[in-house]
Amino acid sequence: MKKIIYSFLALIIVSIGYSQNKVSFTAEITNKNGDIVYIKDTKNVTVKEIKSNDKGVFNADLDVLDGFYIFFDGKEYAQLFLKNGYNLNMTLDAANFDETIKFSGKGAEENNFLAQATVLNSKYDYDTLLAANPENFKKLLDEKKSSETVLIEKSGLDVKFIELQKQSLEMGMKGLEQYYNQTQQNKKLNNTVAPNFDYLNHAGGKTSLESLKGKYVYIDVWATWCGPCVAEIPFLKKVEEKYHGKNIEFVSISVDLEKDFEKWKSVVTNKQLGGIQLFADKNWTSDFIKAFAINSIPRFILIDPAGKVVNADSERPSNPELQVKLDSLLK
Repeated sequence: MKKIIYSFLALIIVSIGYSQNKVSFTAEITNKNGDIVYIKDTKNVTVKEIKSNDKGVFNADLDVLDGFYIFFDGKEYAQLFLKNGYNLNMTLDAANFDETIKFSGKGAEENNFLAQATVLNSKYDYDTLLAANPENFKKLLDEKKSSETVLIEKSGLDVKFIELQKQSLEMGMKGLEQYYNQTQQNKKLNNTVAPNFDYLNHAGGKTSLESLKGKYVYIDVWATWCGPCVAEIPFLKKVEEKYHGKNIEFVSISVDLEKDFEKWKSVVTNKQLGGIQLFADKNWTSDFIKAFAINSIPRFILIDPAGKVVNADSERPSNPELQVKLDSLLK
């Protein structure tokens, strides 16, 4: 949960631009995840793909607007602040990504501030925050916002950086509040009867939730274009393997658009996805999807043999707590 939340916050960033400017960027990465890294804008669109040279160093001149960007090494993300004339050198160990990021050169102070803020965010107790009642949640959120605002205002960094960072903080706090409100709504669905679905099955025909009664059902709502969804696939395969033969079915429901139906079929085949692979009839507007107010993916739902919702927002396959929960249910 903690990794999910602070990664979510790290990508809530705003940007402002003037004229197109030049920035020199270099990254030296130990234990790198690949030979290509990416600089992305705030809409997650790649503005520069950088290949490593024969010494394993990533170096490029960037034509960018002043503002915030995202560094992506193929597995992990980090925030960057880029401004005209910056000559930024980045070092990190990909095996211990967030904790080892360091910057030198012109623009280093602002970017080191971002790197340190990410580490602090990763240590924040989001579990306690999200488990709080509404009154305590507001109190804790106000305290978090106040302390981070003080850090930004006392940093003495670039004026435009401070302005944008405060805007990002404001958006992040609103995002957390929306996330909290959604989790509160999800809890209200627990112990209620799950609505039925009847979707096309990759193996042929249709499969309904009603037909799976008598077994626990672990549902993965995903799409082929969703990076975080695809990242969960290896973990889901391991969970499926562990509980093979137990009283549980693993169901993946794609919310891909109708035009991507063949793409979905190919991905399921090529990635050798297990479990029951279904295609939602009206993607995001399917009755089942709307009943659970699903507006972001991946989303995981656990249903009991009687058809009641155990958890409307269940743990991800990558979260060890999922297996703890399933062990307790499938004794």
